[in-house]
Amino acid sequence: MDGPLALETSGLTKVYGSGHTEVVAMRDATMRVRRGEVVALLGPSGAGKSTFLLCVGLINPPTRGRVSIGGRLMQDGSRSLGDLRRFRRENIGFVFQKSNLIPFLNAVDNVQVVGELIGRPASQARRRAMELLDALGVGPRARNMPTQLSGGEQQRVTIARALANQPSLILADEPTAALDGVRGRQVMELFRNVAHEHGTGVIVVTHDHRALDVFDTVYEMEDGSLKPASRA
Repeated sequence: MDGPLALETSGLTKVYGSGHTEVVAMRDATMRVRRGEVVALLGPSGAGKSTFLLCVGLINPPTRGRVSIGGRLMQDGSRSLGDLRRFRRENIGFVFQKSNLIPFLNAVDNVQVVGELIGRPASQARRRAMELLDALGVGPRARNMPTQLSGGEQQRVTIARALANQPSLILADEPTAALDGVRGRQVMELFRNVAHEHGTGVIVVTHDHRALDVFDTVYEMEDGSLKPASRA
């Protein structure tokens, strides 16, 4: 796939502890994701997938290695914590296994608040929130509270929220684990559509091998090492 890079990592390594207690959670992880590309990250529990996402998401810095997002070198030890937080708010979207929607806000308000947090006027943030909810098929549920939405609808609102800041990169950690097979595949297809239509790089950590045909590229992580994976 051609096009500008949403993400480039080089030699990402994460070590916890030292001496006889040292644990290498991730070693020399290198990945390139283009804008508009949707990538699956497979691997057993404890393989290092979440560690990789935390480093790439600028939440937990690597021990060694570099992270560039949208062509900007961000994780090389030279950025302040404040710089990383601001950049993360404005350029990265997150989707997790649980929707983590704010329970006292309705669907559109949950999406709108992200736009306001990055400095958009309320009217502009609300307009974008409604556009995203409509595009993801939950516009008619915009004024429903999270408890009034199904699991699949909650994840669609979460994806809309992740897109509210027009990110270069979306990171999704087991986003379909709580959904049945049909709804899980629908969410995976949504990620593909989001990547292709919005020009966003998307990385999805998943254990579900049934939906791998949805992805442009598949990686596998085992014992902290990252490599391209076979779809067979």
